[in-house]
Amino acid sequence: MEKFTSPTYGPLDYEGVIEKIASYITEDTNFRYKVIVGTDSENRDGMADFVTAIIVHRIGRGGIYFWRRSSLPNIVVVADRIAKETQFSIELAWKLRDTFRHNGLSGYEPEVHLDIGEGGATRDMIRWVTGMVLGSGLTYKIKPESFGATKVADRHV
Repeated sequence: MEKFTSPTYGPLDYEGVIEKIASYITEDTNFRYKVIVGTDSENRDGMADFVTAIIVHRIGRGGIYFWRRSSLPNIVVVADRIAKETQFSIELAWKLRDTFRHNGLSGYEPEVHLDIGEGGATRDMIRWVTGMVLGSGLTYKIKPESFGATKVADRHV
């Protein structure tokens, strides 16, 4: 069972996250909303620590978010960690998209936020990683626009 944490609602399982997202979006339909998924990671003592966040942005008015943690051994190469971050984000975005198709939120297509950008060690991975997202049928943002990964998930990693 997937365990998520929310600063607003505390610990929740996946179904609880979906209930909170649905009630948040339907409580004020005067706003536009964006659903975002992003993952960040860090190496610690031979383990790669991954945090994947779901953000519901009430455009112009803040938002809510939920996050989960995963740890995997022996992922020390940056390219391998970025690939795994991207995989975690894509898989959760797909799951959200499929859930939304059955609960009345089908208009909210998740956007993937990637922890890569034009500067730094990840610039050579941009085409490869963005291709993974586009090939999965999703849209993406990279730094500096990818706050779902670089700010929200990063806060908990």
